[in-house]
Amino acid sequence: MRLVIRIFLLLFVPLALSACDRGSAVPEQDNAAQNESGDSTAEDSEVIESDSGLVGKLDISQRGSPVVDTPFQAPDGSTVRLSDFKGKPVLVNIWATWCAPCVVEMPMLDELALREKDRMTVLVVSQDIQGAEKVDPFFARTDFKMLEAYIDPKNGLSFGFGSGLMPTTVLYDAEGKEVWRVVGAMDWDGPRAAMLLAETLAAE
Repeated sequence: MRLVIRIFLLLFVPLALSACDRGSAVPEQDNAAQNESGDSTAEDSEVIESDSGLVGKLDISQRGSPVVDTPFQAPDGSTVRLSDFKGKPVLVNIWATWCAPCVVEMPMLDELALREKDRMTVLVVSQDIQGAEKVDPFFARTDFKMLEAYIDPKNGLSFGFGSGLMPTTVLYDAEGKEVWRVVGAMDWDGPRAAMLLAETLAAE
């Protein structure tokens, strides 16, 4: 799996250095690490760059905020909300099939979900406006062990998170309160991710 990731990164590093603009009809790239919109201050954010070239911005300015509780669709077609997953920490990642950095992250998020399945739920929620038409074939081509095809074709989570960029990944604690978010891509197998998750997961 790590070999596959390395090959993918070599092919897509120019795109993986930045996050994807949700509003673009033809996906244009906008560096998440340099996007300083919003209310966060320098003390609330930190640029994280991995050895593999992935760049994201850690943002703690909304720590303690309740879950964005807009509805989205579960793999079985039912309607769910993030509040349905309370009880243990939830790491929710919004992504799209056309977003290269998002696709790079997916195998790492799958490995993280497998490692921490007893202590944390990892949700990847597609913002593809075509919904299952795009997402189902993508999942059919993968060998994910834990990730499931949640979809949000109305982009409710994307608007709710307010980042305007993908990938955006938000960690909620077991009570549904935001701990931090990463706007942009991240090495979820790396030591920085483990450090960021440690305190929340230790509580479990």
